[in-house]
Amino acid sequence: MSKPKLTEKDYSIAAAAIDCSVAVIKAVCAVEAPRGGFLPSGEPTILFERHQFSKRTERRFDISNPHISNRKPGGYKGNQQEHDRLAEAVALDRDAAMESTSWGKFQIMGFNYEPAGFESLQDFINAMYESEGRQLNAFVAFIRHEGLAVFLRRHQWAEFARRYNGVDYAINSYDTKLAAAHKTFA
Repeated sequence: MSKPKLTEKDYSIAAAAIDCSVAVIKAVCAVEAPRGGFLPSGEPTILFERHQFSKRTERRFDISNPHISNRKPGGYKGNQQEHDRLAEAVALDRDAAMESTSWGKFQIMGFNYEPAGFESLQDFINAMYESEGRQLNAFVAFIRHEGLAVFLRRHQWAEFARRYNGVDYAINSYDTKLAAAHKTFA
């Protein structure tokens, strides 16, 4: 089930909205979701974050379900198996599970639905299922809300990665990956 992909016009509009280059937007895309915003099944690319689920459920499921509720990040399976992990968490606490998942081409955490421009968590999730264009719009809204555009404009990859991916960004080399991807698209 194919979903609408981003076009050059989409990239240009997004870049203009946050006053950066198209290469910057493409670099973030390449690093956050290299396979794109959707799986072959038509479901959005996701990553279920068990440490976030543990936190959001006040650690209620850490003992009974440590593979999906754990203080330590990890347990990732990738691709369709992430939706399986999410479904298991949803059966325990739907909202906490959805908030504990990073969604789409830009891997925006569900708990950031308001900064991403949505009135409800469900509206955000619906948009993530709709198209890469809606995923891009959420990214732009989030970047503007959080004041991150300045770091993208200045190519301050480490500062952007720290604020976007969290303090452990260096473990996954997000900053160096962003710099390399930007060189590819520039």
